[in-house]
Amino acid sequence: MGIRAEHELHGRRKGRNTGVGLMLAGFVVLIMILTFVKITETDFARAPGTANTATGSGGTD
Repeated sequence: MGIRAEHELHGRRKGRNTGVGLMLAGFVVLIMILTFVKITETDFARAPGTANTATGSGGTD
């Protein structure tokens, strides 16, 4: 028995699966980048009256 040729449906499905996989990988990378930026961000403005637990000072004295 010879090797059977791949049906065109399998080729289309493979292309679609590749596209979905690339989109999923891109989404994961986007979430990782946003998380990294949020964790490492140190220059942000605090709302007035919020407690700063890192230095131990309260918002209103």
